[in-house]
Amino acid sequence: MVGKARADDVAKENVTETAKTGRAPAMPMARDPSVAVTEEYEAARRTGTREAFELFIARHGDDPLAEQARAALKRLSR
Repeated sequence: MVGKARADDVAKENVTETAKTGRAPAMPMARDPSVAVTEEYEAARRTGTREAFELFIARHGDDPLAEQARAALKRLSR
């Protein structure tokens, strides 16, 4: 219950802040999607399994890194 009480306090603070300034509190910046894709590719490369590269290609088949993932799959199938 302590977590819920704290969440309620934060919600009240946000409402108070909105009332004072007339605008909502700032949201954190959105994450750069290309960075996330690169991290996923690097994770697949580190794992080095066929399944990891296939999953990357299924999720990001249009990304330029998918070509590298396909090449890695070919190397694994030799």
